[in-house]
Amino acid sequence: MGERARRDTRIGPAIDRSLIDRARNGDLDAFETIVRARMDDVYRLTSAILGNEADARDAAQETFVAAWRQLARLREPEKFEAWLQRVAVNSARQTHRSRSRRRIREIPSSTVAALADRAAGAPPDDAAILDAALARLPVDQRAILVLHHLEGRPIAELASILEIPEGTAKSRLFTARRALADAIRADEARGR
Repeated sequence: MGERARRDTRIGPAIDRSLIDRARNGDLDAFETIVRARMDDVYRLTSAILGNEADARDAAQETFVAAWRQLARLREPEKFEAWLQRVAVNSARQTHRSRSRRRIREIPSSTVAALADRAAGAPPDDAAILDAALARLPVDQRAILVLHHLEGRPIAELASILEIPEGTAKSRLFTARRALADAIRADEARGR
């Protein structure tokens, strides 16, 4: 099975072009159908970028509000999926910026459970280490890692979604991987 077919299966069936066209022309029912078809995908992406359930829900909601407002200006409806992911990444960035300004720091229940396990002498689990390391990365680095490694997007799509040249996407992915590895090593050195 080719990369494109594998990806389409993972993100669900492709959205019919006529549905996109109807939504672009202001058909709210068509847009609601698109939202229902892509809500889980958008939430999964924003959640992986933000690492916080409440922020991810807010960013997912903002993604669809922004998509509705901007949909009429979508020049290439055949690239709807990449466009929607770009809107989601931008919404996650905006949510992150707005939360950072308010200096609100939520502690996910999974982190509390991991700390309790560690206090009880249990070894930290790999997912907790990865989550902690990801949480320390800037949102742009988290976004590119999530898009590539969790969403399975190739470099060309990363470049398209993030609206950067392919060479820049490669460089940012390399930098993000290195930053993640450094964060993991730092955690291990501190005995986390």
